[in-house]
Amino acid sequence: MYIGIDIGTSEVKALLLGPEQRVIGSAGSALSVSRPHPGHSEQNPADWWAATLAALAALRAAHPAEYAATEAIGLSGQMHGAVLLDAQDRVLRPAILWNDTRCAAECSEMMAELPALSELGGSLAMPGFTAPKLRWVARHEPEIFQRVAKVLLPKDHVRLMLTGEHVSDLSDASGTLWLDVRRRDWSDELLALTGLSRAHMPRLVEGSEASGQLKADVAQALGLRPGTVVAGGAGDNAASAVGMGAVEAGQGFLSLGTSGVLFVVTPDYQPNAASATHAFCHAVPGRWHQMSVMLSAASALQWVSDLLGAANAGEVATRATSLSPQDRTASPLFLPYLSGERTPHNDANVRGSFHGLDFDTDAARLGYAVMEGVSFGLLDGLAALHAAGSSVSRLSLVGGGARSPFWAQMLASALDVEIVTHGGSAVGGALGAARLGALSVGAPMASVCLPPPVDTVYCPDPAERALLAPRHELFRSLYRRP
Repeated sequence: MYIGIDIGTSEVKALLLGPEQRVIGSAGSALSVSRPHPGHSEQNPADWWAATLAALAALRAAHPAEYAATEAIGLSGQMHGAVLLDAQDRVLRPAILWNDTRCAAECSEMMAELPALSELGGSLAMPGFTAPKLRWVARHEPEIFQRVAKVLLPKDHVRLMLTGEHVSDLSDASGTLWLDVRRRDWSDELLALTGLSRAHMPRLVEGSEASGQLKADVAQALGLRPGTVVAGGAGDNAASAVGMGAVEAGQGFLSLGTSGVLFVVTPDYQPNAASATHAFCHAVPGRWHQMSVMLSAASALQWVSDLLGAANAGEVATRATSLSPQDRTASPLFLPYLSGERTPHNDANVRGSFHGLDFDTDAARLGYAVMEGVSFGLLDGLAALHAAGSSVSRLSLVGGGARSPFWAQMLASALDVEIVTHGGSAVGGALGAARLGALSVGAPMASVCLPPPVDTVYCPDPAERALLAPRHELFRSLYRRP
């Protein structure tokens, strides 16, 4: 038995994995986000630990015998968050999260001071990343910065509570802008940009390696065996990839949730920072991955559904399916940049818009336009990955948007790749974390990192692709217009 713990932004989820990769059960505990000022996003690290204890207690109550037989624990978590600790491991301030945008000026300064930053770190300096957050703290909260002894990522603070060890894995550390991603080690040059050194950083391990063992008192409180191994784990996207069996070059997934993520495994380090992609270490040794990220995906469909007064986003998606090909070509074009955009534009100030509205525009056409616009944004992201050397022929589709067969088919045609969905199969960070736990105690990768059963396969439709191609060209031209 193996436990996976995923420290999300809105929930901590714990999953119990049994023999033959069978999910025994899962439990969750909700989290809240504090926004003390515009653009700020913070959480109290103590809340992650409390939610972890609650989720594990629920899992223990539901499956006591299987839970007690746990051999290893894996961790997954929201990336980029900054947990600042003093020399006694006391938290100095609330953690600054991945979706906090306060440090845009610091990002510009870092890029100017070290032009090699993106080649070393695999990405442009962006406000979501950890390093510019520390530069902001040094400038605006110098008394706190002077007391910083360690900087941990969210899941690694939970690891500290479990094991007493300061450790991170390479996939999560890739999102700090302190890691030399090619060398899979901390970069003294990048650390110097924020006035920090290796002494401030946790020890690094591969995600599939052991990072420590449960402390005796923690094991007793949790009802687990003393010495239970805690694996390195992974950042949320890399953990999700492990959960979907995407560990070999060319394998990947498309997450159509609040944001949109294209994730492709690469055999080596392949950065393309100019197009705002991310090149990070994967959670297993000797592999890297590329990501393109768009900031508004399925959330854009929810937004237009709320505007239209629909019961839910599924209702608007269903209306869109009724449109004929002629109606689709007469629909408005939608730029999905409701909160700026990352890949490929890295433009925090661009905003969404509809183009081509007329008196024939109705709810069905608006819904179609939004689904198409998000698909085009993902196509632009895939083009950025291709430009960096990635190739992919099949993508697993996960997230809320995966519930729409119409959207899945549109994505297959727009991206010209096979799209597969996995129905009700358990996927996500907690499953990947549990699998990394299994690997850390010697389970073979070939029997652990299996893809979940395929529910439906969507192949590119040449007729739909021909309909979408000229609209995509117009879509791309609209961003470039003043």
